[in-house]
Amino acid sequence: MLVPMRAILEAADKHRYGQGAFNMNSVGQVEAAVRIHELLDSPAILQGAEASNAYLGGAADFMNGSIENKQKGAKVLGDAVKQYGGSSPIPVALHLDHGKSLESVKACIAGGYTSVMIDGSSLPYEDNVELTREVVKYAHPYGVTVEGELGVLAGVEDHVFSATSTYTNPMQAVDFFKKTGCDALAISYGTCHGPNKGKDTRIRREIAIATKECMLHEGIQGYLVSHGSSTVPQEYVQSINALGGQLVDAFGIEVAQLVDVARCGINKINVDTDIRMACTRNILQLFHDEPALKESPALAQFYRDLTANPKNVDPRNYCNSIMDTIVKGEIPNEEVGKIVQCMKDGVVAAIAPLLVQFGSFRKSQYVEMVTCEQMAERYKKEGI
Repeated sequence: MLVPMRAILEAADKHRYGQGAFNMNSVGQVEAAVRIHELLDSPAILQGAEASNAYLGGAADFMNGSIENKQKGAKVLGDAVKQYGGSSPIPVALHLDHGKSLESVKACIAGGYTSVMIDGSSLPYEDNVELTREVVKYAHPYGVTVEGELGVLAGVEDHVFSATSTYTNPMQAVDFFKKTGCDALAISYGTCHGPNKGKDTRIRREIAIATKECMLHEGIQGYLVSHGSSTVPQEYVQSINALGGQLVDAFGIEVAQLVDVARCGINKINVDTDIRMACTRNILQLFHDEPALKESPALAQFYRDLTANPKNVDPRNYCNSIMDTIVKGEIPNEEVGKIVQCMKDGVVAAIAPLLVQFGSFRKSQYVEMVTCEQMAERYKKEGI
């Protein structure tokens, strides 16, 4: 069943486990993600980044896609999540990751998203507050959850670029919740976007603890989010490089640290890079095991795109030749079917261990199965 993300975060907060949130870039990935969450009886938060909406909406240069592309792509992802998660026995939320404008937010809500993030963290504080509040005013009447961001994470991921980080001030986070009425807040506490987070990175759990304690003291019922939290399994790095990739200094956040902060106030843990790497590793292995596919009419261009940049592990950069399959889930032949299966298996391989390690498996029963319409009524009564 599709639910607003707030319902899922409420359960994670109350029962003190980490709720993974996973970025999706194809219909096949959505199907696989819903199925593994169902198998492990875990609530599911699936995410579409603003650039991914542009990609699924037909923008070849998806980093600079038009609002029309984003509208089309949001509907593609919304329809896919509705198809595979709408009648699911587990709670499923679809969340916009790093939305940059009210127009993108509107496109996602129209496309079926049950949660949106507006990222004004690069703006002056008062401008960030104003933009987030504007999104809250628009989204809450639809029962849609709103996540904001305060502080700047280092690293590179889609539209997020920063060479340095600025840690979140716990007292300012309290002020931000009060002024905006947002449901959740992504904080900067030492994580980093992308696959190059640095070896032995230590996240500052004391920032999460202090922020949560200040919120409790002020009676704020809000939820904290950890961005840039991919674990970058070293077996993925080694396999990709052994198969022709060129990943350098690729390290993630230690799982044990994420499990720890999930008990210290962090409710949602965003993961994207792990899935990209798992899918790319599987596809490289497929071509290694079946070299004839490199020259097959169905996959020759795909293989050229795959190997054009050995440092790249983002499937969005090499799947243009099979976009009908990516967007519609249609499999025209056996060769393309093998690629789809590699991507589905990659999603399962990346997600399944984290659902167990973060602690969300067997937790679906704790989530209130509330609709967006019902949540909208609650917001209205509470004057949010």
